[in-house]
Amino acid sequence: MAASVCRVGSTVGRVFAHTRNPILLSLRSGQASFSYAQCLAGAPETRLSTLDNGLRVASEETGHATCTVGLWISAGSRYESEKTNGAGFFLEHMAFKGTKKHPQTALEQEVESMGAHLNAYTSREHTAYYMKTLAKDLPKAVELLSEVVQSCSLSEADIEQQRGVILRELEEVEGNLQEVCLDLLHATAYQGTPLGHSVLGPSNNARNLMRQDLVDYISSHYKAPRMVLAAAGGVNHEELVGLAKSHFSSVSFEYEGDAIPVLSPCRFTGSEVRLRDDWLPLAHIAIAVEGPSASSPDIVPLMVANSILGSYDLTYGGGEHLSSRLAQLAVKDKCCHSFQTFLSSYSDSSLMGIYFVSEKNFIEDMMHWSQNAWMNLCTTVTESDVSRGKNALKASLIGQLNGTTPICDDVGRHILNYGRRIPLAEWDARIDAVTPRMVRDVCSKYIYDKCPAVAAVGPIEQLPDYNRMRSAMYWLRF
Repeated sequence: MAASVCRVGSTVGRVFAHTRNPILLSLRSGQASFSYAQCLAGAPETRLSTLDNGLRVASEETGHATCTVGLWISAGSRYESEKTNGAGFFLEHMAFKGTKKHPQTALEQEVESMGAHLNAYTSREHTAYYMKTLAKDLPKAVELLSEVVQSCSLSEADIEQQRGVILRELEEVEGNLQEVCLDLLHATAYQGTPLGHSVLGPSNNARNLMRQDLVDYISSHYKAPRMVLAAAGGVNHEELVGLAKSHFSSVSFEYEGDAIPVLSPCRFTGSEVRLRDDWLPLAHIAIAVEGPSASSPDIVPLMVANSILGSYDLTYGGGEHLSSRLAQLAVKDKCCHSFQTFLSSYSDSSLMGIYFVSEKNFIEDMMHWSQNAWMNLCTTVTESDVSRGKNALKASLIGQLNGTTPICDDVGRHILNYGRRIPLAEWDARIDAVTPRMVRDVCSKYIYDKCPAVAAVGPIEQLPDYNRMRSAMYWLRF
């Protein structure tokens, strides 16, 4: 990228650098140090405004020479039907094919002349279009984003061209067995509900989606109250609000008749799906239970629990001296090539689980130790375990916000999920409030004696029968 990017970690540091406090000024010359608590207290404030049509504008000014600005929309594969599954992902591809004012070539030239990056992504509940550019080019970036979202050309020729691109991308995704496994996990865990849809949609839909399907999707979901214009970096909030009024005031907040889309309630089903292929070198397996919604207070203890279990990969250097007991066992017994915990949270549910990659002869051992680790969380987790997990979680939360783009993404998603940006100081306080008793109680609530969802791909002959995995979700103790 042509524009220079400030060093990671400077989000908080730059705030101190612009403060006239003598103690803080001395930090530049290395004459003093400041605590973790001071870093949290000095983090920039996220400002939030709402336009007359309901569109929300949020910004965090960090003083960077660059900025990221984008539009986060409460729309994704969960809002799609069986027939239209993949429409949101199709629209993401169409976003870069030009607008009514700027054909594709002109749009690309505009972005490149700014030294900017234009990108987009679609998830199960959110869609985002964002641009990273120099702070001085913020007005132009907002203008281009408004065109991409409101005036996408959607020409028949471009739709047919992207249809082929999407089909090739679907073929490539089939080679990413982690994505395949986790999509299968959602499909079986939320079977019969829209949350089980994959983001990309089936290939048959990619072949049959028509222009009118995309137009209907936009008119149904791209409404002002479901949008957040978020920015982070060298941005001024008042300027951003003014730009939002200029370019997004015309976004509709009304629905035709009774066509207001309502989220279908999800339903978790303890179940399994197995895709056996003995020609693959390694087995990819995920096991998960249903967790709380993204806004539930139980989310934080579960995040700490996942941090206690940690993660592992063959490339890690610690060997048997890794802090996670599950990682120590993975190294000692060579149970797997890698494992990671995950907590995929949604507006009314979540999946808490473990995903691992193993050789075919060690699947049963790794599944045993994974479920054993869950039972330890429910029964015997210690103060030292929780302290270690809390420190790891804090480091992870802060480490993720390593530039204007992840900060902007965090702001946009928080406004959609919680109606506000939860500051790091509040996350820190919530994490500090977690106790071993709380971890045991919350894990028992969501894990102990619950039916899991299991997805497995590859040479999985050794994967235990579902009834055996279900019976390992509790301990018989007298």
